[in-house]
Amino acid sequence: MKKIIVVGGGAAGIMAAIRAAEGGASVILFEKMPQVGRKLGITGKGRCNLTNTADNAEIIKNIPGNGKFLFSALNNFSSADTVNFFENLGVATKIERGGRIFPVSDDASEVIDALIRKMALLGVEIRNNSPVTEIIARNKKIVGVLVGGKIFECDAAILATGGASYPKTGSTGDGFRLAKRIGHTITEILPALVPLEVEEDIKSLQGLSLRNIRVKLLADGKKIAEQFGEMLFTHFGLSGPIILTLSRQAARLLAEKKFVEVEINLKPALTPEQLDARILRDFEKFKHKAIKNALVELLPGKLIQIVLDRAFIDENKKVDEIKQAERRRLVEILRGLPLTVTKTRPIAEAIVTSGGISVKEINPRTMESKIVKNLYIVGEVADVDGFTGGFNLQAAWAMGNLAGKFAAID
Repeated sequence: MKKIIVVGGGAAGIMAAIRAAEGGASVILFEKMPQVGRKLGITGKGRCNLTNTADNAEIIKNIPGNGKFLFSALNNFSSADTVNFFENLGVATKIERGGRIFPVSDDASEVIDALIRKMALLGVEIRNNSPVTEIIARNKKIVGVLVGGKIFECDAAILATGGASYPKTGSTGDGFRLAKRIGHTITEILPALVPLEVEEDIKSLQGLSLRNIRVKLLADGKKIAEQFGEMLFTHFGLSGPIILTLSRQAARLLAEKKFVEVEINLKPALTPEQLDARILRDFEKFKHKAIKNALVELLPGKLIQIVLDRAFIDENKKVDEIKQAERRRLVEILRGLPLTVTKTRPIAEAIVTSGGISVKEINPRTMESKIVKNLYIVGEVADVDGFTGGFNLQAAWAMGNLAGKFAAID
């Protein structure tokens, strides 16, 4: 019987352990934390966004970090396969906005418990509180792993330690160090799906959520990307779905020392002419009031002073004193409120890690290392990362499925 060791008990590692055991292998899973599935427990705000209804081509588009590398993995294990897999484990699922798929229970612990039961049924030995300190290879071939000063021999090892985000769940970058020591290349590690800090003092906007707005990301004045949807102001800057989506590119631009800005279009449904006409109507309605009181139907109260400041308009100026040039500036700011991005929040606060073991050194058809024979690399420890919406977990399930199956083959 083939002996397989899985290093790391996250989504990819658990799936790999299950598939390897189903393939007839003897499997030990080493997890450094007191329990497997810690990061799974916080995904989807504790509800566990298992996957997405998108087809494989759409999933790849939503994985900007080397999505094309997953072509074979997704062909072998699509989002529909993920749903079937969990339904067979007794986890009923439902579809929500944006094609996101969650357990009906809205409880990530149900998913973790079902996976643990499945591993127990298959005879997978789980060793918690057992960090692997070294992967041992001889003649470019895996022979074992070192745990607590003891060598555990194996025929194959599956590296699934996660990235460097959410270190409290056990993802502390261990896998990068382990892989580097046996010859793998690690691409630059940066946060992805992470809030952004801005230079401007916008503490007064803390807690304000905006919907149906458009945000542009600019580098040295050039538009790089844009997103439409929902965002949130925080005490340090910006968060919310569309900010997290743009953050991967923002992190890379900041690493390249670019001048990074966002422009928030507060009224994307209106052309400049339509917006100007709307402002004129409000001015007519509130013609004897200060301008700060004439924008109450156009903007949330918290935003009015900041918008007027950026348009260089005195908030106490009477509406009937506002000149056409000032109104034109107001329209410009409403359609592109500029904020300077100084940095991302720390990688410990990122949902996923961008960067990792170079996918050029991993066989995409099997997930086996091209550097060390019988070493398989899956999940976030590889240089693969996607947007929110279930895409990162789908990548993990698909990679784990492939690695487990091929590791078990004699």
